[in-house]
Amino acid sequence: MSVLFVLIGFSLLISLSFLIAFLWANKKGQFDDTYTPAVRMLFDDIKDEKENKK
Repeated sequence: MSVLFVLIGFSLLISLSFLIAFLWANKKGQFDDTYTPAVRMLFDDIKDEKENKK
């Protein structure tokens, strides 16, 4: 039974560390760019055409 309490405590510690890491990344602006990923695939062909002309 005591092993169950250790595992619950360990899982809470891990989940809390992931929550802190997410909040820290969000505060630092990791998820601010919402426009570029949506249009990145549109500009890949232009870059490929420039490389093929060389």
